[in-house]
Amino acid sequence: MHDQLAERLAEIDDRVAAAARDAGRDPAGLTRIVVTKFHPASLVERLHALGVRDVGENRQQELTAKAADTARLDDLRWHFIGQAQTNKARAVRSAASVVHTVDRTRLADALDRAAAPDEPALDVLVQVNMTDDPDRGGAAPDELDALVEHVSGCATLRLRGIMAVAPLDEEPARAFARLRRYAERVRAIAPEARWISAGMTGDFVEAVHAGATHLRIGSAITGPRPERG
Repeated sequence: MHDQLAERLAEIDDRVAAAARDAGRDPAGLTRIVVTKFHPASLVERLHALGVRDVGENRQQELTAKAADTARLDDLRWHFIGQAQTNKARAVRSAASVVHTVDRTRLADALDRAAAPDEPALDVLVQVNMTDDPDRGGAAPDELDALVEHVSGCATLRLRGIMAVAPLDEEPARAFARLRRYAERVRAIAPEARWISAGMTGDFVEAVHAGATHLRIGSAITGPRPERG
């Protein structure tokens, strides 16, 4: 089982590196986040032993539990990639190194207020909604600039960039080209916010070509999700 995990990880890393080189980019400039949704903390331990340092969760309860179970692992960074409720801001902040899904000012304010005294700044990304469905996560594109300005003014948050999920009904390359333009808008307001969190198992090659810096890859590395009782 461990060998299969190592093989899947190596295969994805080889494909990411090839996509980067094909795009004229240095593979070292990309961060591969392994999404461990529904998998036990023991899988995170195995990934850590294979050199993985960036892992992601999209449910606060799972993030909190796994972060506690793996607290002894050196240099492990938890990325929260799901939709956060404002009343869970302290729990998310205490467990995550990075929050990718700040999509409204109320959430930014909640994360800002949740900072403990002398706690380091929290790395965050603003999420933009790439669809016409307002129920999907992310700020509407016409709200993006105001959100970036607001997050930039939160004393305990450090705006790192932008995050999005490509729509299922659109060619990934086209969607990520739009995202790249949104990223340029973010940098026009906050020049240091250069991260682009985009790309999953089925579309990370297109994301790399569009400038993505952080890739969120799950089952292609972890294997099938366990059955949930």
